[in-house]
Amino acid sequence: MGIRVYKPTSNGRRNSSVNDYAELTGAAPEKSLCKRLKKTGGRNHHGVTTTRFRGGGARKIYRVIDFKRDKDGVPAKVATVEYDPNRNCFISLLHYLDGEKRYVLAPLGIKTGDTVQSGVWCEPRIGNAMPLDAIPAGIEIHNIEMTAGQGGKLVRGAGNAAKIVAKEGNWITIVLPSGEMRMVRKECRATIGRLSNPDHQNVRIGKAGRKRHIGRRPHVRGKAMNPVAHPMGGGEGRANGGRDPCSPTGVLAKGGKTRNPRNTSNKRIIRRRKNKRQGQLVL
Repeated sequence: MGIRVYKPTSNGRRNSSVNDYAELTGAAPEKSLCKRLKKTGGRNHHGVTTTRFRGGGARKIYRVIDFKRDKDGVPAKVATVEYDPNRNCFISLLHYLDGEKRYVLAPLGIKTGDTVQSGVWCEPRIGNAMPLDAIPAGIEIHNIEMTAGQGGKLVRGAGNAAKIVAKEGNWITIVLPSGEMRMVRKECRATIGRLSNPDHQNVRIGKAGRKRHIGRRPHVRGKAMNPVAHPMGGGEGRANGGRDPCSPTGVLAKGGKTRNPRNTSNKRIIRRRKNKRQGQLVL
């Protein structure tokens, strides 16, 4: 695990770095678990751009990931640790004892040949999936369900982990990487360990071309546009918009509440996530 820095042979190389991918063992993905992804370029079925600054990019093949981890009582051996272009953490290919193959999110420290399993009675070791009620407090977990049987929804990014801080009745209190503290039902499952590829955040893109490979087109500020193209455009000199920050259609962009008030999980949040820049709670 580590970051490789290029020699400054050109302006693009000077400020760029890449992951050395030392943990990876597999090259070609498992064909039976792959699907073709169709690109949209940020456009809807009418061809109208609804998400700006997206398009192009290298072709990706989707790996079907087992987020539910519901194959109880059957041990599986880690066959490979692979790169997944659709997410920033690595994935592992599991070969179950009955012959089935599944992809799962690879936790940090897992190696080829390790044995993992899921269920209530398995040991709380790295890579094992268990109900929250069976996991001891203080252990790092990831891929946490919000509804039992739905599949992991929380903590799926590279290098992230949550912790169990309290157990009371049918509810388990966890602390997420964002600082949010929330309650989840005890039947919901989670996987033991911290997710792989923690150095993802230290990689420097270095040049615009690498962003185009990812599928991101140039991002233009609204205040740099003409008034016909954006509500914040125009003005003599470098005008700062003259209004609250908004989208091209006038929807407020900063400070507005975007969480659905009808979301039933809102009442299970004990402490909101913290804004790292301002050190204040974000509602």
